Amino acid sequence: MTKKNVIYDPKFFALIGASGYIAPRHMKAIKETNNELVAALDPSDSVGILDSYFPKASFFTEFERFDRHIDKLNRRDHAIDYLSICSPNYLHDAHCRFALRSGAHAICEKPLVLNPWNIDGLKEIEEQTGRKVYSILQLRLHPAIIALKQDVKANPDKIYDVDLSYITSRGKWYQASWKGVTDKSGGIATNIGVHFYDMLQFIFGPLEKNHVHLRTNKKAAGYLEFKQARVRWFLSIDSNDLPDHIKGKQPTYRSITTDGVEIEFSGGFTDLHTASYRDILKGGGFSLEDAQISIELVSHIRNLEITPALGEQHPFVHKHL
Repeated sequence: MTKKNVIYDPKFFALIGASGYIAPRHMKAIKETNNELVAALDPSDSVGILDSYFPKASFFTEFERFDRHIDKLNRRDHAIDYLSICSPNYLHDAHCRFALRSGAHAICEKPLVLNPWNIDGLKEIEEQTGRKVYSILQLRLHPAIIALKQDVKANPDKIYDVDLSYITSRGKWYQASWKGVTDKSGGIATNIGVHFYDMLQFIFGPLEKNHVHLRTNKKAAGYLEFKQARVRWFLSIDSNDLPDHIKGKQPTYRSITTDGVEIEFSGGFTDLHTASYRDILKGGGFSLEDAQISIELVSHIRNLEITPALGEQHPFVHKHL
């Protein structure tokens, strides 16, 4: 394991959260950008997926041993350049701090942190260490979202009418895992919705109003006003909420309409992590400041009082209110 005598200069990566749902996309991104995963950590040892990408990577189930290994690499002049973080949401800020203090940049899954003040602490450590924290905000790189942003920018006086629905079926395991604990996941809006809220403010500008009409452990709904959009949103992990025409056929339904016109962005999701890594490695990437707005928004959604629906209700919401 050396950076000498190679045509390109591959970066050394470590990964926390190797057995999770999203980790393979990070492994794929590291592989497809011609870099090397040298170490991985997960309390679960069900990580055979590593064999498909980096079978030679050192693997640990205890943080203390992983920490010792990363320190050893530093002392032997094989320091990691980046730490990819796919751990449970409530651990993200701690693992970002570990990355920076280990001399590495952090690439962190959404949500970057659970609370806005966690970002303030990370900014201080960035300044102290000279390393950066990058957030995966992959929808900003989706061609359909970029095209819509350009359309909105070309019509600065237009207010768009938006309906957003995201229903992704989850079994009983979800509530028994850390994802079903609000203090650990942030709740439904944070865990499955944060990248949509980031996308909305990225396209339509600053947030002006925020109302929550429904918030349970399986679904949430509300109304947002941005500078150029009025948004009715509905999120759910309950398969009963799937539209009748796809029940029994597919477990996930995504729909975003602007002024009644569907935005087609169902494809291309699996490649967006690789695009995110390429952007970071060439000097781009999304910073703490980029992530802060959506973290503030989901924190407000988590803590706002439930209010009656205002105006037209989202087509999926009326049966729940």
